[in-house]
Amino acid sequence: MTEITEVPSPFCGIGTDDLTIRVDGVSLKVIENGCAVNTPAFEQAITDTSPRVDGKEVDLDTAIAAAAALLKDTRLPVIGGCATDVNGMRALLALADRSGAVIDNINFSGARNNFLALQDSGWMNTTLAEVKNRCDLLLVIGTDLEAFAPRFFERYLWNKEAMFLDDTANREVIYLGKAPSGNASTSPNGQKAQVFACATEDLPDVVTVLRALVKNQPIRATSVCGIAVADLQAIADKLKAAKYGVVTWAAGALAYAQAELTVQTFSEMIKDINDQNTRCSGLPLAGKEGDQTANQVCGWTSGYPARTRFSRGYPEYDPFLNDSNFLLANNEADALVWVQAFNAKSVPPLTSVPTVVIGRSGMTFAKEPDVFIPVGTPGIDHAGLAYRMDNVVAIRLKKLRDSGLPSTADVLNAIEQQCRLS
Repeated sequence: MTEITEVPSPFCGIGTDDLTIRVDGVSLKVIENGCAVNTPAFEQAITDTSPRVDGKEVDLDTAIAAAAALLKDTRLPVIGGCATDVNGMRALLALADRSGAVIDNINFSGARNNFLALQDSGWMNTTLAEVKNRCDLLLVIGTDLEAFAPRFFERYLWNKEAMFLDDTANREVIYLGKAPSGNASTSPNGQKAQVFACATEDLPDVVTVLRALVKNQPIRATSVCGIAVADLQAIADKLKAAKYGVVTWAAGALAYAQAELTVQTFSEMIKDINDQNTRCSGLPLAGKEGDQTANQVCGWTSGYPARTRFSRGYPEYDPFLNDSNFLLANNEADALVWVQAFNAKSVPPLTSVPTVVIGRSGMTFAKEPDVFIPVGTPGIDHAGLAYRMDNVVAIRLKKLRDSGLPSTADVLNAIEQQCRLS
């Protein structure tokens, strides 16, 4: 039994790197600095160690050969999930290139709201270090930040020391849309976050009025979607008066049509604020289940984020037509490879096409895949790199135990090699 300190997490997205974990054989116990996201992810028990083909246990080489044979004669396979580390994603792209597959990250439908806004008009975003050292006003739009990352406030807002602030407890937090689920946003001196609640689908109207007020445009209405215009005016005034305001959101929480226009609206509002002799930046929330890692590696390898196909021998990006759920539902895909090394509950969609699952031990399937290969989890069973939510830091993940499970990269590289030889 050993205790490992300063353990980084690939699960929460915010670069938490101070966990203490007790290792007893292959069992893990978080004993310091855990949270509702990290603790269950680290402590999940290993239940599967042997690959399966057609539901029967086989050795790893047999499972790899079966997966390669399944992909051999496909016309348009889909590689979904994409929850892995940097080396796993590199191997995944090599297999996609070899087999002419479409790659699609599990969280891309939400991330698409960000990408469309970014591609159309750009944005001004910040990093977690800048939030920690400079932010004096945090505006949270349309998401429960505490539920998304339980330790965000502890690590990046209520930190004891900051380079450019005398007292971090004087920071102000405002929620617009969804209310927080707990008290983490309450400052150390007892100041609670201001909350202006509205339905998620009403955010386009609310944010549009807020931007108009930032630009000093007249608003005749006295309220919008249950929020007083006077309250929105107060938020606009605070954003313009702040020395370093930060606007944060989770694109996946904006669950309505054309949500990218909402992202574009407050991204443009941030630019408007910076035109008024102060500083303001955005902070998109992401980084869970390898989504930032998938898009980063895909970006600097192919020039595009996920939702990219290789069936013509070169990468083609389309955030709508390359949706794996769309391709499977319309019988355009003829095989599915599901890669999910982080979350055992994230299983592939039910489909009639042949399916290979390369996933974390403990997955339970409504329909047994043709091939299942349990793999190690980055940051637990092997070392690796994973990008945190602000995309500027690749976290160095530690190996905590010897489980005997192969890495995703090893399995995908072996399948790609088999495809090359067949």
